[in-house]
Amino acid sequence: MRTIAIINQKGGCGKTTCSINLAATLAAKGRRTLLVDMDPQSHCALGLAVPDAQIDRGMPDILRAGMDGSIAFADVVWQIARNFDLAPSTMALAGIEQQLASAHDRDRRLVQVLSTVQDKYEFCIIDCPPSIGLLTFNALRAADEVLIPVETGYFAMQGSIKQEQTIQMLARRAGHQVRFKVLATMYDVRTKLAREILSELKKQFDDQLLPVVINFNSKLKEAASFGQPITEYDAASRGMQDFERLAAWLLENPPKPRTDVFVTERGEAFADPITAAPSSNPALSRAAELVERAKALTARTNAITGKLNKDPDMEAEQIVPRVAPIPEPDYSQPSQDSNQDRLKAKLARIYGVRSTSRGLLFVQPGDIAGNVAIAADFNDWNPSQTPMSRDKNLGIWQAVVKVPPGRYRYRLVFDGEWKQDPHNDIVETNPYGELNNVALYDQVAAPATV
Repeated sequence: MRTIAIINQKGGCGKTTCSINLAATLAAKGRRTLLVDMDPQSHCALGLAVPDAQIDRGMPDILRAGMDGSIAFADVVWQIARNFDLAPSTMALAGIEQQLASAHDRDRRLVQVLSTVQDKYEFCIIDCPPSIGLLTFNALRAADEVLIPVETGYFAMQGSIKQEQTIQMLARRAGHQVRFKVLATMYDVRTKLAREILSELKKQFDDQLLPVVINFNSKLKEAASFGQPITEYDAASRGMQDFERLAAWLLENPPKPRTDVFVTERGEAFADPITAAPSSNPALSRAAELVERAKALTARTNAITGKLNKDPDMEAEQIVPRVAPIPEPDYSQPSQDSNQDRLKAKLARIYGVRSTSRGLLFVQPGDIAGNVAIAADFNDWNPSQTPMSRDKNLGIWQAVVKVPPGRYRYRLVFDGEWKQDPHNDIVETNPYGELNNVALYDQVAAPATV
């Protein structure tokens, strides 16, 4: 079971909205999903039309009982829809920290009870309270990864930096490593401030920022007010599309298996038998790891170049020069890092835009986003007119655009976000102060870019 904790000590950033709709979207994709509400406000139940008066048992009861056998996890679960269960909270959860103050396992109660349903669910989403305390610490201890939803507002951005530092400190105390990802929420592309904040988030968090944003969408609020996830309320809404992209990214990018390591009072390290991830493969040595990575990169690069050389758009009548395959590296040599650098440089030459007999050929790495499109003057800057298709076997995005000879300006759109093509050095400044790429198409000349 893959466990995702959604944490931010700031309220109003969309934690519960993300928790409910991410869980519902995963369930709609056929994944058996459990939503655990660790917030005493019990907003998950409210947002899913579970009557508060009818919740006899919830997370306070299961955490209080722990592993004593007096209550089973199934006793607190509500079935919301096919493949979608909820373990609700109640206000009694607010007092659980005092009740468990003397318990030796008070910070591991959640991971212990979740271990009893490990085989029943594929995903567990944990909605955490807007505070850092025992409840959040339990969620962090149980999680494989953490999503930090950040509203695209100035104060939220400033707080997110401290938030990440706090959670990482708690993770070190918990004794295990989890993957942290920041999720931009309530994003309104129409406002300059939101665009600037999103750009700043990218600078601050780099690859820790998810390549997916949750746009401001009134349908998400309406769905919550009717006690429905967006999957049921409006499956055609933009909010639904955003959570589809988020779920797709998570499914395609699972975290590495983790092993929790704790230290006894004597200083002896041991693995937690409940949360330790078994590993059947011994760790590769550094040299062996580099060899395997170099082999994989060589095979992938040669596969791409082979396809491009066979593609009718890449025919060799003085249109596009053939790309030579990469020779197998000499693995007997100690410097495998330099081999990989050469391989990556060769692979990078394939990306970008080039002229072909049938039009402009665009190629991008396959792991950059969940959806890629092209906005350009040849399609009136409408990215929906020119989506790029993904070749999962070769690991690339590609598109061929039939255009007459001429000079074309374009930008790439990664998951709804407009960006400069990093593999094309020909650029010009647009009226908004950003950079457009330029592609020169000539049916006779060699490629405009490499």
